[in-house]
Amino acid sequence: QHRAQSTSKSTMIKAVLLSLLAVGSDAFVAPKTFVRPSHHVLFMGWGPDPTWTSAKLTSNDVACPSGASVTVNVELDADVAKEYATPGQYVQLRLDGDTKPLFLAVCSSPDSESSNFEFLIKKTEGNEWLTTAAAGTAVEVSQVLGGGFPMEENLDSLKFDFPTQNVMLFAVGSGIAPIKAAIESGQIKNDAGGRSARLYYGERTPDDLCFTDDFPKWEAAGIEVVPVLSQPPSDWAGRSGYVQNALEEDGVPIPRNSGALLCGMKGMAESVKDILEKAGVFEGRILTNF
Repeated sequence: QHRAQSTSKSTMIKAVLLSLLAVGSDAFVAPKTFVRPSHHVLFMGWGPDPTWTSAKLTSNDVACPSGASVTVNVELDADVAKEYATPGQYVQLRLDGDTKPLFLAVCSSPDSESSNFEFLIKKTEGNEWLTTAAAGTAVEVSQVLGGGFPMEENLDSLKFDFPTQNVMLFAVGSGIAPIKAAIESGQIKNDAGGRSARLYYGERTPDDLCFTDDFPKWEAAGIEVVPVLSQPPSDWAGRSGYVQNALEEDGVPIPRNSGALLCGMKGMAESVKDILEKAGVFEGRILTNF
């Protein structure tokens, strides 16, 4: 009975986190029912309470032609920055004690020599204090949270007896942020070579796509980039629909030797996971960053 209760609690927690990812990594906004009224500190019943340190916004730039998202760079305390070791980890960020914190996945790759974090933020009601903030704005950042994408354990080892020869990446909206960090960390392709990789990146229109200037660099590193648009213009020659539709159309090559990283809307994550598992991909090689 105790084991069943523990399993149920774990399932419930994962469902809540999936719902928080509904519009991307910047969707981690503290729900009102879990906020201590006086200071807006997230209290969700698991994990450590945030420990806040001062930080400074060093840049705020439009991330895509539509202007729907921005990239911000934040200079952190060096000791806090060193905690970032695995792509997919995140922090809480707030203006001050009266601001609801945002949960933001880091989109720059881990770098022990840098105390600068880059974030991708989709503009939504309630986060204007950050998306419109000027360089030099003082903010507060929590310690680095989460375990990130456990790639070394689940993709690079022979934990599942079959080596990972193919990695599929799935991102929707600002869910591209931690996927970018994973790509630029170099861990996707690893040092052994011979591993293929493909990124399915979903947005509404071409003007909503972020980091397009990085696509050639990713392609040169061996990551095939497949933009998928749900509202494509009439002259769009690429893939349309949703990333899970594109996966169904393409199929899963060598499923027992495949792994995947996912970040984005709950519906996408559930659909992709279902397709991959039915194709024969090991459940433990379908990685999320929470």
